[in-house]
Formats: sequence, C-alpha cells, structure tokens
Amino acid sequence: MRQIVLDTETTGLDPKQGHRIIEVAAIEMDGRKVSDRTFHRYLNPEREIDEGAAAVHGLTLERLQNEAKFAEIAPALLEFIAGAELIIHNAPFDIGFLNAELTLAGLPTLKNPVIDTLKVAKELHPGKKNNLNALCDRYQIDNSHRTLHGALLDTELLAEVYLGMTRGQESLLGEDVSEADGVQFNTAGEAIHLNVRVLAATDKELALHEAQMNDIDKASKGACVWKRLATVES
Repeated sequence: MRQIVLDTETTGLDPKQGHRIIEVAAIEMDGRKVSDRTFHRYLNPEREIDEGAAAVHGLTLERLQNEAKFAEIAPALLEFIAGAELIIHNAPFDIGFLNAELTLAGLPTLKNPVIDTLKVAKELHPGKKNNLNALCDRYQIDNSHRTLHGALLDTELLAEVYLGMTRGQESLLGEDVSEADGVQFNTAGEAIHLNVRVLAATDKELALHEAQMNDIDKASKGACVWKRLATVES
C-alpha cells in the first residue's frame, strides 16, 4: 500500500468553532523512501486567524487572501491520497479538520487507513515528550531550520521520524530492511512486536565501567551492590 505523510496548518484549534485549514501538505513514501511526489497548497480560509495559531505558523490572512479555497483544491488532494495509508502526527486533529472541510465542500469524508505517529511515539517512549521537535532530537534529525511550523517542512521531518521509529538503529534513509527488523505497526499505529538489538560493550567501555564501580565501592566502603553482583556472576 502507498503511504502518504500529511500535515495541515489551521486558523485555530477546533473546526467545530468555524476554524479552517490554511495550509496542507502531503508527500509520498515509496518503498520506505521519500519519493519526489508532493502535494502542497496554501489556502484562503475566508476568516481571521487566531493570534495563537499565527504565532505558531506565521501565516496571516493578508498573506493568504489570493490563495485558492479548500473546495477548489479538494479534488486534487483526494486524487493524490487515494488508496494510500496516511501517516499523521496527532492524526485526530488533522483528520477532523480535513473531514470538516470536505463536508463543507459537499465531498465524502476520508476513509484512508491512518497511522498516528503520536500514538506510536507514546507507545515507544512513554512518559517523554513526543512532539515533532522532541522526536527529531531523539532520532538525530536536523530540524534547526524549523523556526515556525509549516505543513510541508513538517511532513518532511515526520517522514524521517517515522522511518526512524519503525526501523530501529538502521540509517533513516538507507537500505530497505526486512519486516523482522525494528518495530512493526498495524494500521491503527499500534506496536505489534519489538525486536531489540543488543550491542556488546567495547573493552574501553568495560574498563570505564569497572573503574566507576571501584570508585562507588570505595566511596560506599564496600557497599556497592553492583560490584558484588558482578563478582558473583563472574
């Protein structure tokens, strides 16, 4: 199945309060690699943009006045994502806005299977920050150019994050790996198994560890439990 990484920017937080989409971006993943097929549009929301939202993405109504309206680009967007599995961070937010816009345009709502990368990240890293910036840091993805949120940039970063989350220690854009490598997910974004790779410590690391245990043992006057356990195991 084709995979599409998708993101939106909006005038506010709730489509039920009349908020609209002002930017939508989608990029295709082909064989776990980002292809050169993208869809990106700025949109005229026909309403004011909340101050808080503008502070996040930097878009203003004045900037968007001459852009197309959602109904005008909806057929092209639906064609681009047709039959694809959607990869979205905090999917209920974006899907809620997209379905609200499609309803306003008199079009059917989305039926695509969806992977919510926020849900996946919470399963992999419980109790930690799992926003896009935090995940970029965790998976060593350069996001220094992300001074503001932007749908196209965020889809590019999310694609790399998704690859990082689902292929363990392999390089993010390297060779394909088998389904046995890393974490696998069903279409609900739920982890179904995890193969953990064990990396043996080097001689240098073992020596540093031994020195640290000796220091602790000395400072605790022989009460270092780890050192006693290591002696028993050896």
